Amino acid sequence: MLAVALATSFFVLAAGKPVARSLQVHEARASVPQGFVLDGPASPDTLLNLRLGLVSSNIDGLIGALYDVSTPSSTKYGQHLSKAEVETFVAPTTETLDAVHEWLSDNGVTADTTSSAGDWLMVSMPVDKANVMFDANFSVFSHESSGQQSIRTLSYSIPTDLKAHLDFVHPTVTFTPPSAKLPLKVTPRSVAAPTAPKNRSTSGDPAGDCPDTYIDTGCLAALYNIPRTPATEPSNYIVVTGFDDEYANQGDLQTFLYWNRPCMSDTTTFTVEELDGGGNDQDPSDAGYEANLDTQFTVGVATDVPVIFLSVGENSTDGVFGFLDVANDILNNDTLPSVITTSYGSNEEYISFNVANSLCNAYAQLGARGVSVLFSSGDGGVSGTQSESCTDFVPSFPSGCPYVTSVGATQSYEPEVAADFSSGGFSNYWATPSFQASAVSSYLSYLGSTNAGLFNASGRGFPDVSAQGVTFRIAYDGYWVDLDGTSCSSPTFASVIAVLNDQLVANGKPTLGWLNPFLYSTGASAMNDITSGDNPGCNTNGFSATTGWDPVTGLGTPNYDLLLSAAGL
Repeated sequence: MLAVALATSFFVLAAGKPVARSLQVHEARASVPQGFVLDGPASPDTLLNLRLGLVSSNIDGLIGALYDVSTPSSTKYGQHLSKAEVETFVAPTTETLDAVHEWLSDNGVTADTTSSAGDWLMVSMPVDKANVMFDANFSVFSHESSGQQSIRTLSYSIPTDLKAHLDFVHPTVTFTPPSAKLPLKVTPRSVAAPTAPKNRSTSGDPAGDCPDTYIDTGCLAALYNIPRTPATEPSNYIVVTGFDDEYANQGDLQTFLYWNRPCMSDTTTFTVEELDGGGNDQDPSDAGYEANLDTQFTVGVATDVPVIFLSVGENSTDGVFGFLDVANDILNNDTLPSVITTSYGSNEEYISFNVANSLCNAYAQLGARGVSVLFSSGDGGVSGTQSESCTDFVPSFPSGCPYVTSVGATQSYEPEVAADFSSGGFSNYWATPSFQASAVSSYLSYLGSTNAGLFNASGRGFPDVSAQGVTFRIAYDGYWVDLDGTSCSSPTFASVIAVLNDQLVANGKPTLGWLNPFLYSTGASAMNDITSGDNPGCNTNGFSATTGWDPVTGLGTPNYDLLLSAAGL
């Protein structure tokens, strides 16, 4: 067992003198998380790379400003903040910087600043020193299903006088699986996808009725009234994130576009940017289903909106799949995308609240600067991002963060119904935010005593919206492949928002930015309400879709024409 009791003092020999500081437990877990096992103590001389999250000077001010620029009824609506303005809220005070650096110096530790706002520090030290500095017991833990090992502790302490300055040390009590990949259902087809000829047809892009057995871009255009006229504003672009050595193949995209969008230029493609050792492998056999899905449907639905595929490699040390590195990397830029879509996720229980909250605040920073951040809600119904055994309902992550727009899945049409895998529920970390208080209250009244005690009735509800998520047909290494999952839904909804933003910018208006206050107010009537289906899990039927918002399909699926009107055009 690892001790979690309060340690009153410790002594460490640094710079030739002992240093005594009163310590207080800062974060702790009662037990090893499900899916992990303790192997034993970590080797004393193993080098740990730790990140220190510093307390921001005015995070409440940032959130207030975010609501001001994102709420349609506000006089500041659409007046997004600059990089410098956001960093003024986020940057630590001089007092905080001095206190933390003095403590590190007393212990012979130097730190590197890793964010432009100065709220993140990186330090390195051997296990034996970390155990003393943080009154911790860093040990080796294995993820049972993958066998991957990591060094973590079940508790750590910091000096009492730093409680107001040091938000957390990471990775310590955060235990994440090796991957945040969602369980995308893959159905390969024996029918080959013929390679696109050099000269495309100009007879018109197929649109209208949906095929009986699969979803294509024409089907989505017909279902959601998405225009196919080319975008005109290069400042408005989408970032599609990719992880786990998932590569998006440009040859597959050309094949996909030839059969879905023959009128698009044969030079249409996406741009690749790399982070944490990511790459741009164009060998067709190395392509990823997820990467191809996300790029083919964003490029194919959001006509001529520039798409960047951000390839995130395995060199991330952020302890949250690379999500934090992505947010900080984008925030460090002066110009930002209008939309970021991510078809990955995990469960809240693996991530400590302090770390989860810090990442959530990074998404708040992006929203304040005019970026819409969308995540797939997950594919496990009420059992989290994937179907697993459970008793209480499992919230997915980061869908519970109020500053992301969580996208669930539907299937069928005439009418659309909830896909039974669509993850949804209520966060255990974040309370019901004001923008959805009325919607959540109405749903809880409808629910009554059903599932009582299995979820946090005072939590932030998700998903916020939904879109088709079953039998999306992509080109993959010479064949057609059909895919199911909320991984299909997030890039679809993101594409709708990107097309809306193109029209807004073309008319001299700002991009939509953080979507949720808009969606739950003037945008709510622009959604196709989904009223049937449920998301079973944990030996229950889960939640049921019904009139209005529900934790299966959110507010519903998009109607582009009505959303454009709601946005003021």
